[in-house]
Amino acid sequence: MKKFNNTLLAASIASLAAMQPAVAAESIADALKGSKATGDFLLRYEDVGTDAADVDVLSLRSRFGFVTDTFNGFSFTAEAEDVTFIAGIDGPLAYEPEVTEIDQAFLQHKTDTVTTKVGRQVITLDGHRFIGHVGFRQDRQTFDAIRTQFSPAKDLSVDLSYIFQRNRIFGEALDAESSDVLVNASYKTAIGKLVGYAYLLDDESRDEQSDTYGVSLAGATGDSTKFLYAFEYATQSITDSGVDFDTDYMFAEVGVSASGVTAKLGYEVLGSDDGAASFTTPLATLHKFNGWSDVFLGGTFNPTAMPNGLEDTYVSVATKIAGISVAANYHDYSASEGSASYGDEFGFVLSKALKSGITTGLKYSSYSADTFSADVDKLWVWAGYKF
Repeated sequence: MKKFNNTLLAASIASLAAMQPAVAAESIADALKGSKATGDFLLRYEDVGTDAADVDVLSLRSRFGFVTDTFNGFSFTAEAEDVTFIAGIDGPLAYEPEVTEIDQAFLQHKTDTVTTKVGRQVITLDGHRFIGHVGFRQDRQTFDAIRTQFSPAKDLSVDLSYIFQRNRIFGEALDAESSDVLVNASYKTAIGKLVGYAYLLDDESRDEQSDTYGVSLAGATGDSTKFLYAFEYATQSITDSGVDFDTDYMFAEVGVSASGVTAKLGYEVLGSDDGAASFTTPLATLHKFNGWSDVFLGGTFNPTAMPNGLEDTYVSVATKIAGISVAANYHDYSASEGSASYGDEFGFVLSKALKSGITTGLKYSSYSADTFSADVDKLWVWAGYKF
Protein backbone atom coordinates (compact mmCIF):
# COMPACT_ATOMS: atom_id res chain seq x y z
CA MET A 1 0.00 0.00 0.00
CA LYS A 2 2.75 2.47 0.95
CA LYS A 3 4.69 1.62 -2.19
CA PHE A 4 1.60 2.26 -4.32
CA ASN A 5 0.92 5.57 -2.55
CA ASN A 6 4.48 6.80 -3.05
CA THR A 7 4.44 5.84 -6.73
CA LEU A 8 1.17 7.67 -7.28
CA LEU A 9 2.43 10.77 -5.47
CA ALA A 10 5.69 10.80 -7.42
CA ALA A 11 3.86 10.49 -10.74
CA SER A 12 1.51 13.31 -9.82
CA ILE A 13 4.35 15.62 -8.80
CA ALA A 14 6.09 14.87 -12.09
CA SER A 15 2.89 15.74 -13.95
CA LEU A 16 2.62 19.01 -12.04
CA ALA A 17 6.22 19.88 -12.92
CA ALA A 18 5.42 19.28 -16.57
CA MET A 19 2.55 21.77 -16.29
CA GLN A 20 4.74 24.67 -15.23
CA PRO A 21 5.94 25.93 -18.62
CA ALA A 22 2.35 26.29 -19.87
CA VAL A 23 1.30 28.19 -16.76
CA ALA A 24 4.39 30.43 -16.90
CA ALA A 25 3.76 31.50 -20.54
CA GLU A 26 3.36 35.22 -21.28
CA SER A 27 -0.42 34.94 -21.74
CA ILE A 28 -0.78 34.02 -18.08
CA ALA A 29 -1.39 37.76 -17.57
CA ASP A 30 -4.56 37.51 -19.65
CA ALA A 31 -5.73 34.56 -17.55
CA LEU A 32 -5.22 36.60 -14.39
CA LYS A 33 -7.04 39.61 -15.84
CA GLY A 34 -9.99 37.34 -16.57
CA SER A 35 -10.22 36.12 -12.98
CA LYS A 36 -13.63 35.95 -11.36
CA ALA A 37 -14.11 36.90 -7.71
CA THR A 38 -16.24 34.68 -5.48
CA GLY A 39 -17.84 35.26 -2.10
CA ASP A 40 -19.91 33.18 0.30
CA PHE A 41 -21.19 34.55 3.61
CA LEU A 42 -23.35 32.83 6.22
CA LEU A 43 -24.63 34.28 9.50
CA ARG A 44 -25.99 31.48 11.67
CA TYR A 45 -27.36 30.98 15.16
CA GLU A 46 -27.21 27.52 16.72
CA ASP A 47 -28.73 26.47 20.05
CA VAL A 48 -27.97 23.08 21.64
CA GLY A 49 -30.03 22.00 24.63
CA THR A 50 -29.39 18.95 26.82
CA ASP A 51 -30.37 17.96 30.36
CA ALA A 52 -26.98 19.21 31.54
CA ALA A 53 -26.66 22.54 29.73
CA ASP A 54 -27.89 24.92 27.06
CA VAL A 55 -25.22 26.26 24.68
CA ASP A 56 -25.59 28.71 21.79
CA VAL A 57 -23.34 30.16 19.11
CA LEU A 58 -23.81 33.07 16.71
CA SER A 59 -21.15 33.03 13.99
CA LEU A 60 -20.38 34.64 10.66
CA ARG A 61 -18.61 32.55 8.04
CA SER A 62 -16.92 34.53 5.24
CA ARG A 63 -15.25 33.03 2.18
CA PHE A 64 -13.43 35.19 -0.36
CA GLY A 65 -11.77 33.77 -3.43
CA PHE A 66 -11.04 33.95 -7.12
CA VAL A 67 -10.90 31.65 -10.13
CA THR A 68 -8.60 32.57 -12.99
CA ASP A 69 -9.59 32.35 -16.61
CA THR A 70 -8.47 29.21 -18.44
CA PHE A 71 -5.25 29.14 -20.43
CA ASN A 72 -4.32 26.01 -22.39
CA GLY A 73 -6.68 24.06 -20.13
CA PHE A 74 -5.12 25.40 -16.93
CA SER A 75 -6.77 27.51 -14.23
CA PHE A 76 -6.12 28.34 -10.59
CA THR A 77 -8.59 28.64 -7.71
CA ALA A 78 -7.87 30.20 -4.31
CA GLU A 79 -10.21 30.83 -1.40
CA ALA A 80 -9.77 32.07 2.16
CA GLU A 81 -12.22 31.32 4.97
CA ASP A 82 -12.92 33.10 8.25
CA VAL A 83 -15.36 32.14 11.01
CA THR A 84 -15.99 34.79 13.67
CA PHE A 85 -18.24 34.74 16.73
CA ILE A 86 -20.74 37.59 16.92
CA ALA A 87 -22.00 39.53 19.96
CA GLY A 88 -20.12 37.35 22.43
CA ILE A 89 -22.39 34.36 21.72
CA ASP A 90 -19.63 31.79 21.44
CA GLY A 91 -20.70 28.46 22.87
CA PRO A 92 -18.34 26.74 23.03
CA LEU A 93 -19.16 24.05 20.46
CA ALA A 94 -16.14 22.00 19.35
CA TYR A 95 -17.49 21.58 15.83
CA GLU A 96 -18.05 25.35 15.30
CA PRO A 97 -14.69 26.99 16.16
CA GLU A 98 -13.38 30.43 15.31
CA VAL A 99 -10.84 29.99 12.54
CA THR A 100 -9.10 31.78 9.68
CA GLU A 101 -7.46 29.60 7.04
CA ILE A 102 -6.95 28.82 3.38
CA ASP A 103 -10.04 26.87 2.41
CA GLN A 104 -9.03 26.01 -1.15
CA ALA A 105 -5.95 26.59 -3.32
CA PHE A 106 -5.54 24.29 -6.30
CA LEU A 107 -4.24 24.17 -9.85
CA GLN A 108 -6.59 22.56 -12.37
CA HIS A 109 -6.04 21.19 -15.84
CA LYS A 110 -9.12 20.29 -17.87
CA THR A 111 -9.69 18.72 -21.27
CA ASP A 112 -12.85 17.32 -22.85
CA THR A 113 -12.35 13.99 -21.06
CA VAL A 114 -9.90 14.50 -18.16
CA THR A 115 -9.88 16.91 -15.21
CA THR A 116 -6.95 17.00 -12.77
CA LYS A 117 -6.66 19.11 -9.61
CA VAL A 118 -3.58 19.46 -7.41
CA GLY A 119 -3.72 21.24 -4.04
CA ARG A 120 -6.23 22.01 -1.29
CA GLN A 121 -9.72 21.27 -2.57
CA VAL A 122 -13.23 20.08 -1.87
CA ILE A 123 -13.80 16.40 -2.74
CA THR A 124 -17.24 14.81 -2.69
CA LEU A 125 -18.23 11.41 -4.02
CA ASP A 126 -21.73 10.09 -4.70
CA GLY A 127 -24.08 11.14 -1.88
CA HIS A 128 -21.28 12.16 0.57
CA ARG A 129 -21.77 8.95 2.58
CA PHE A 130 -18.06 8.14 2.49
CA ILE A 131 -16.36 11.27 1.10
CA GLY A 132 -17.87 14.73 1.65
CA HIS A 133 -17.26 18.38 2.53
CA VAL A 134 -19.48 18.63 5.66
CA GLY A 135 -20.83 21.79 4.05
CA PHE A 136 -23.44 22.42 6.75
CA ARG A 137 -20.68 23.39 9.16
CA GLN A 138 -19.12 26.84 9.06
CA ASP A 139 -15.58 25.44 8.64
CA ARG A 140 -16.12 22.89 5.91
CA GLN A 141 -13.91 19.87 5.27
CA THR A 142 -11.32 20.04 2.51
CA PHE A 143 -8.37 17.89 1.49
CA ASP A 144 -4.78 18.49 0.37
CA ALA A 145 -4.90 16.09 -2.52
CA ILE A 146 -4.29 15.09 -6.12
CA ARG A 147 -7.48 14.21 -7.97
CA THR A 148 -8.13 13.01 -11.53
CA GLN A 149 -11.52 12.45 -13.11
CA PHE A 150 -11.89 10.94 -16.58
CA SER A 151 -14.26 9.03 -18.82
CA PRO A 152 -12.57 6.11 -20.63
CA ALA A 153 -15.79 5.00 -22.35
CA LYS A 154 -19.36 6.14 -22.93
CA ASP A 155 -21.39 6.22 -19.69
CA LEU A 156 -18.31 5.22 -17.67
CA SER A 157 -16.65 7.70 -15.26
CA VAL A 158 -13.58 7.12 -13.10
CA ASP A 159 -12.51 9.26 -10.13
CA LEU A 160 -9.07 8.79 -8.50
CA SER A 161 -7.69 10.74 -5.53
CA TYR A 162 -4.66 10.64 -3.28
CA ILE A 163 -5.12 12.64 -0.04
CA PHE A 164 -2.08 13.61 2.00
CA GLN A 165 -3.84 15.85 4.54
CA ARG A 166 -7.37 16.01 5.91
CA ASN A 167 -8.50 19.52 6.83
CA ARG A 168 -11.42 18.82 9.14
CA ILE A 169 -14.22 21.02 10.48
CA PHE A 170 -12.60 21.80 13.84
CA GLY A 171 -10.08 24.39 12.69
CA GLU A 172 -6.43 23.41 12.34
CA ALA A 173 -6.23 21.66 15.74
CA LEU A 174 -7.54 18.31 14.44
CA ASP A 175 -6.22 18.43 10.87
CA ALA A 176 -4.39 15.19 10.15
CA GLU A 177 -1.70 13.97 7.78
CA SER A 178 -2.85 10.92 5.86
CA SER A 179 -2.14 8.58 2.98
CA ASP A 180 -5.64 8.03 1.59
CA VAL A 181 -6.38 6.48 -1.80
CA LEU A 182 -9.88 6.89 -3.24
CA VAL A 183 -11.04 4.92 -6.27
CA ASN A 184 -14.59 5.43 -7.56
CA ALA A 185 -16.01 4.19 -10.87
CA SER A 186 -19.60 4.72 -12.04
CA TYR A 187 -21.56 3.42 -15.00
CA LYS A 188 -24.93 4.62 -16.25
CA THR A 189 -27.21 1.66 -16.88
CA ALA A 190 -30.82 1.38 -18.02
CA ILE A 191 -31.96 0.89 -14.42
CA GLY A 192 -29.77 3.47 -12.71
CA LYS A 193 -26.25 4.53 -11.78
CA LEU A 194 -24.01 1.61 -10.79
CA VAL A 195 -20.98 2.54 -8.66
CA GLY A 196 -18.04 0.49 -7.45
CA TYR A 197 -15.48 1.94 -5.05
CA ALA A 198 -12.42 1.30 -2.94
CA TYR A 199 -11.50 3.76 -0.17
CA LEU A 200 -8.14 2.91 1.39
CA LEU A 201 -7.62 5.26 4.35
CA ASP A 202 -4.56 5.75 6.53
CA ASP A 203 -4.87 8.31 9.33
CA GLU A 204 -1.27 8.78 10.43
CA SER A 205 -2.24 10.83 13.50
CA ARG A 206 -4.38 8.02 14.96
CA ASP A 207 -2.44 4.96 13.79
CA GLU A 208 -5.63 3.79 12.10
CA GLN A 209 -6.07 2.21 8.67
CA SER A 210 -9.24 1.06 6.97
CA ASP A 211 -9.93 -0.53 3.59
CA THR A 212 -13.51 -0.23 2.36
CA TYR A 213 -14.84 -1.89 -0.80
CA GLY A 214 -18.41 -1.40 -1.94
CA VAL A 215 -21.02 -1.21 -4.68
CA SER A 216 -24.21 0.82 -5.04
CA LEU A 217 -27.14 1.21 -7.43
CA ALA A 218 -29.51 4.20 -7.50
CA GLY A 219 -32.21 5.03 -9.99
CA ALA A 220 -35.78 6.05 -10.68
CA THR A 221 -38.62 4.97 -12.95
CA GLY A 222 -41.86 6.58 -14.08
CA ASP A 223 -42.93 9.92 -15.54
CA SER A 224 -45.38 12.11 -13.62
CA THR A 225 -45.06 9.75 -10.67
CA LYS A 226 -41.49 8.61 -10.07
CA PHE A 227 -40.49 5.60 -8.03
CA LEU A 228 -37.06 5.99 -6.45
CA TYR A 229 -34.67 3.29 -5.26
CA ALA A 230 -31.12 3.03 -3.93
CA PHE A 231 -29.18 0.04 -2.62
CA GLU A 232 -25.62 -0.24 -1.32
CA TYR A 233 -23.31 -2.76 0.31
CA ALA A 234 -19.72 -2.38 1.54
CA THR A 235 -17.23 -4.38 3.54
CA GLN A 236 -14.51 -2.84 5.70
CA SER A 237 -11.29 -4.01 7.34
CA ILE A 238 -9.98 -1.73 10.10
CA THR A 239 -6.69 -1.73 11.97
CA ASP A 240 -6.93 0.49 15.05
CA SER A 241 -3.78 0.73 17.21
CA GLY A 242 -2.67 -2.68 15.99
CA VAL A 243 -6.04 -4.45 16.49
CA ASP A 244 -7.91 -5.74 13.41
CA PHE A 245 -11.69 -5.62 12.88
CA ASP A 246 -14.01 -6.59 10.00
CA THR A 247 -17.41 -4.97 9.52
CA ASP A 248 -20.12 -4.51 6.87
CA TYR A 249 -22.39 -1.73 5.67
CA MET A 250 -25.88 -2.05 4.16
CA PHE A 251 -28.27 0.56 2.83
CA ALA A 252 -31.68 0.38 1.16
CA GLU A 253 -34.01 3.26 0.33
CA VAL A 254 -37.24 3.39 -1.67
CA GLY A 255 -39.45 6.36 -2.37
CA VAL A 256 -42.05 8.04 -4.52
CA SER A 257 -42.18 11.54 -5.99
CA ALA A 258 -45.45 12.98 -7.27
CA SER A 259 -47.16 16.39 -7.44
CA GLY A 260 -44.13 18.11 -5.93
CA VAL A 261 -43.94 15.82 -2.88
CA THR A 262 -41.14 13.28 -2.31
CA ALA A 263 -41.46 10.61 0.39
CA LYS A 264 -38.80 8.03 1.26
CA LEU A 265 -38.37 5.01 3.51
CA GLY A 266 -34.83 3.98 4.34
CA TYR A 267 -32.83 1.42 6.29
CA GLU A 268 -29.11 1.79 6.98
CA VAL A 269 -26.79 -0.51 8.93
CA LEU A 270 -23.31 0.32 10.16
CA GLY A 271 -22.34 -3.19 11.16
CA SER A 272 -20.43 -4.51 14.16
CA ASP A 273 -17.60 -7.00 14.56
CA ASP A 274 -19.22 -9.14 17.28
CA GLY A 275 -19.69 -6.12 19.56
CA ALA A 276 -16.00 -5.10 19.42
CA ALA A 277 -16.04 -2.35 16.77
CA SER A 278 -18.34 -0.70 14.25
CA PHE A 279 -18.20 0.34 10.60
CA THR A 280 -16.72 3.84 10.18
CA THR A 281 -17.05 6.65 7.61
CA PRO A 282 -14.61 9.30 8.92
CA LEU A 283 -14.47 11.40 5.72
CA ALA A 284 -18.23 11.62 5.18
CA THR A 285 -20.57 14.58 5.42
CA LEU A 286 -21.82 13.01 8.63
CA HIS A 287 -24.41 15.66 9.50
CA LYS A 288 -26.41 14.46 6.48
CA PHE A 289 -26.82 10.94 7.89
CA ASN A 290 -28.28 9.29 11.00
CA GLY A 291 -30.07 12.41 12.21
CA TRP A 292 -29.25 16.10 12.44
CA SER A 293 -28.68 15.93 16.20
CA ASP A 294 -25.30 14.31 15.43
CA VAL A 295 -25.58 11.91 18.35
CA PHE A 296 -23.72 9.10 16.56
CA LEU A 297 -20.77 11.06 15.17
CA GLY A 298 -18.24 9.58 17.61
CA GLY A 299 -18.95 6.06 16.41
CA THR A 300 -18.38 6.95 12.78
CA PHE A 301 -14.89 8.33 13.58
CA ASN A 302 -13.75 5.79 16.17
CA PRO A 303 -14.59 2.11 15.54
CA THR A 304 -14.62 1.24 19.25
CA ALA A 305 -16.74 4.22 20.38
CA MET A 306 -19.95 2.55 19.20
CA PRO A 307 -18.90 -1.12 19.25
CA ASN A 308 -22.39 -2.58 18.70
CA GLY A 309 -22.87 -0.66 15.46
CA LEU A 310 -26.03 1.16 14.37
CA GLU A 311 -29.31 0.39 12.62
CA ASP A 312 -31.19 3.45 11.39
CA THR A 313 -34.75 3.09 10.06
CA TYR A 314 -36.17 6.36 8.82
CA VAL A 315 -38.90 8.10 6.84
CA SER A 316 -38.64 11.51 5.18
CA VAL A 317 -40.98 13.87 3.33
CA ALA A 318 -40.01 16.93 1.27
CA THR A 319 -41.99 19.50 -0.72
CA LYS A 320 -42.41 23.22 -1.42
CA ILE A 321 -45.08 25.40 0.14
CA ALA A 322 -45.49 28.98 -1.13
CA GLY A 323 -41.96 28.87 -2.55
CA ILE A 324 -40.44 27.63 0.72
CA SER A 325 -38.65 24.26 0.72
CA VAL A 326 -39.97 22.10 3.56
CA ALA A 327 -38.61 18.73 4.72
CA ALA A 328 -39.19 16.54 7.76
CA ASN A 329 -37.82 13.17 8.89
CA TYR A 330 -38.12 10.62 11.65
CA HIS A 331 -35.41 8.11 12.70
CA ASP A 332 -35.59 5.03 14.89
CA TYR A 333 -32.17 3.84 16.09
CA SER A 334 -31.00 0.51 17.49
CA ALA A 335 -27.84 -1.57 17.80
CA SER A 336 -26.86 -3.80 14.88
CA GLU A 337 -25.28 -6.25 17.34
CA GLY A 338 -27.83 -7.32 19.95
CA SER A 339 -31.30 -5.87 20.39
CA ALA A 340 -30.76 -2.61 22.27
CA SER A 341 -32.95 0.34 21.30
CA TYR A 342 -30.80 3.47 21.13
CA GLY A 343 -33.54 6.09 20.76
CA ASP A 344 -35.41 8.09 18.13
CA GLU A 345 -35.30 11.52 16.52
CA PHE A 346 -37.57 13.97 14.72
CA GLY A 347 -36.38 16.88 12.63
CA PHE A 348 -37.60 19.46 10.12
CA VAL A 349 -36.08 22.22 7.99
CA LEU A 350 -37.48 25.28 6.16
CA SER A 351 -35.39 27.11 3.60
CA LYS A 352 -35.74 29.63 0.80
CA ALA A 353 -33.28 30.71 -1.87
CA LEU A 354 -33.74 34.04 -3.67
CA LYS A 355 -32.47 34.94 -7.14
CA SER A 356 -30.35 37.68 -5.59
CA GLY A 357 -28.10 35.01 -4.03
CA ILE A 358 -29.64 35.36 -0.56
CA THR A 359 -30.70 32.24 1.34
CA THR A 360 -32.55 31.88 4.63
CA GLY A 361 -33.46 28.88 6.73
CA LEU A 362 -34.57 27.34 10.00
CA LYS A 363 -33.78 23.82 11.14
CA TYR A 364 -34.73 21.84 14.25
CA SER A 365 -33.99 18.35 15.55
CA SER A 366 -34.88 16.51 18.75
CA TYR A 367 -33.28 13.23 19.87
CA SER A 368 -34.91 11.16 22.62
CA ALA A 369 -32.46 8.71 24.18
CA ASP A 370 -33.23 5.16 25.18
CA THR A 371 -29.92 3.41 25.87
CA PHE A 372 -27.49 5.57 23.87
CA SER A 373 -26.26 9.06 24.80
CA ALA A 374 -28.77 11.59 26.24
CA ASP A 375 -31.69 13.72 25.08
CA VAL A 376 -30.69 16.66 22.91
CA ASP A 377 -32.53 19.43 21.06
CA LYS A 378 -30.91 21.61 18.39
CA LEU A 379 -32.10 24.71 16.57
CA TRP A 380 -30.45 26.61 13.70
CA VAL A 381 -31.50 29.90 12.09
CA TRP A 382 -29.43 31.39 9.26
CA ALA A 383 -29.14 33.90 6.45
CA GLY A 384 -26.58 33.72 3.68
CA TYR A 385 -25.38 35.48 0.55
CA LYS A 386 -23.28 34.10 -2.29
CA PHE A 387 -21.87 35.52 -5.50
